[in-house]
Amino acid sequence: MNKTNKYKSITIALIAAVVSVNCDNDDSNNDSVASLDFSGNFVQQDQMARPAINTVFIGSGAPKDEFNGTIPSAMGTKYQSVFQSRLMALNPAFTTNALGQTAAQFTGLLATDVLGVSKVAPTTFFDGTNVLTGRTLADDVIDVELLLIFGGPMGTSNPGLTKDNVNANDKAFGTAFPYLASAW
Repeated sequence: MNKTNKYKSITIALIAAVVSVNCDNDDSNNDSVASLDFSGNFVQQDQMARPAINTVFIGSGAPKDEFNGTIPSAMGTKYQSVFQSRLMALNPAFTTNALGQTAAQFTGLLATDVLGVSKVAPTTFFDGTNVLTGRTLADDVIDVELLLIFGGPMGTSNPGLTKDNVNANDKAFGTAFPYLASAW
């Protein structure tokens, strides 16, 4: 090893030693408590309580940004007609869905992009009886959404459009939190 490389190696070793001493992870000193600063202006950037709903019913770019920044209590009034126009463009034969909802009722529900949670009913996106009482990881939300958009009053219309034919995840859910498989 020549003299210059020897000095470079020694310098790198010294820097590594100094950094490792100064960046230890000793949490035994509880003398200070970190404080959080929530001051300032915050802007909502995105929301997606129901997967694919704003992707399908709101255009990209500025309309999507505006929708995502709208507070949920104002969404239904502001976007129900937009959603209904899009629903009728997607399924001109829509009369009612498997929930018995008219186009106006259904799109009024969809336009307010929040996920409801029931304290008294089973947690499910839709199980044939309970509707939007929450969502479990195993709920096939895309199939439910397709069924409600294209399935008609009995859920049997347009069978080619009511399923995405993705019937399982590529990896099983875990039995302990966070339940999701690690990234591949």
